[in-house]
Amino acid sequence: MTSPVAIQFLPLDTASLATQTGRLVLLTAGQGKGAVTRALSRLTKGAVDRALASPAFDKLKPGEALDLAWPAGLAAEALQIVKLDPRADTATARKAGATIGARLGEADTLVLAAGINRAAEVAFGLALRAYRFSDRKSEAAKPFGAVRMMVSDPEAVAAKAGPMAAVAEGVFFTRDLVSEPSNILNTFDFAARLAAMQELGLDVEILEEEDLEKLGMRTLLAVGMGSESPSKVVVMRWNGGGDEAPLALVGKGVCFDSGGISLKPAAGMEDMTMDMGGAAVVAGVMRTLALRKAKSNVVGLVGLVENMPSGRAQRPGDVVTSMKGDTIQVTNTDAEGRLVLADVLWYAQERFKPSGIIDLATLTGAVIIALGHENTGVFSNDDAFCDEFLKAARHESEGAWRLPLGEAYDAKLKSDIADIRNSTGARDAGSIVAACFLQRFVRPDMPWIHLDIAGTALTKADTAFAPKGATGWGVRAINHLIAAREG
Repeated sequence: MTSPVAIQFLPLDTASLATQTGRLVLLTAGQGKGAVTRALSRLTKGAVDRALASPAFDKLKPGEALDLAWPAGLAAEALQIVKLDPRADTATARKAGATIGARLGEADTLVLAAGINRAAEVAFGLALRAYRFSDRKSEAAKPFGAVRMMVSDPEAVAAKAGPMAAVAEGVFFTRDLVSEPSNILNTFDFAARLAAMQELGLDVEILEEEDLEKLGMRTLLAVGMGSESPSKVVVMRWNGGGDEAPLALVGKGVCFDSGGISLKPAAGMEDMTMDMGGAAVVAGVMRTLALRKAKSNVVGLVGLVENMPSGRAQRPGDVVTSMKGDTIQVTNTDAEGRLVLADVLWYAQERFKPSGIIDLATLTGAVIIALGHENTGVFSNDDAFCDEFLKAARHESEGAWRLPLGEAYDAKLKSDIADIRNSTGARDAGSIVAACFLQRFVRPDMPWIHLDIAGTALTKADTAFAPKGATGWGVRAINHLIAAREG
């Protein structure tokens, strides 16, 4: 897997600045502020002070930067000046780090962060942004140069940065999974990668098709009937919290979604390799919890299927029976993710009796129409639980916006021949109706959040903490929610 760049924390040594090669990064609030700023300005014969007094620096927002190439008086090939107040908040410190990470290259980088209160957050932002997926290229990408940070208290900063490094690795694991092509990441390979996390201390169990048939997961199995890749459910457990009921995380893992018999248009179908994004986030969170030895009980369940057209595939108009016992008329085989989640949600409640459930899925294109790529659609039956999650998402700068549920939306699921249908065929309120479908498979007294990540799992442009492509959205927010409960 892609590993986050390693960052070494060192004490400040201004005497060595003139001879440092590679890239130097100065974090500063402005002209003449701080011993490091003054030292660099002396070495560069005032060039740093002139840059800090320039209109270009004045126009920078906190966390943004300008570069001085081959600065006189320094051996470095570039000096990056990042605008950052020493007392900057978490979000701004991470933004500054991401600015540095976006410009990393093969040259070594020395970040001068002495006196910065949230130096560990700067390191976290740097690590998150310095990502690239190159496993499928014939020529391996050259690695990033070494990254060192000079800070006021290296041991204290390293201690704070440790748990954040675990989160970064979980985010990278999610991004790698979403980035993989479907001929590589089929249901076999996905399950094997999750099983390998037993080495980290997770309990991992793989349920095969015969197990799912015995359990009555017929809606999940129906989605995968047209594929040569067998459907699976993978259960990952982290037991670090004593006897408490676990939080359950449930992810949609459609390794490729052709739409089935209700075939998708050819244009853009290649992006359907990311339709397992919900399962990837669950996997990334579970990896993070194991790496940081979380003091919580969490169970992650992912339904892994492939939705393909063939002579064995389910047809529009078929009626299937869920594990819960409800019958579902399949009016559109491309509304398959909710069929997968229905059975896994019910199984999670029946077996694990969780304290709450969060499900994640690249479920609807409608949520992109509503919220674009800036926010995940959030649906919940529990205000307190939802507010807890939204607070965590805000802290992690992961966009999330709550959308409503209601009987009028649920009524659209009525079927003439079955208990419900899986799709209305209409364009209005598509993401809400899909959430109402899932709510039918959540017990009324079970706190539940549904996250529709169709717009945030993968983007066509760079985001604050990721290059274009897979973002890993959700790993940080869900881990923060879990960590906040640990105290």
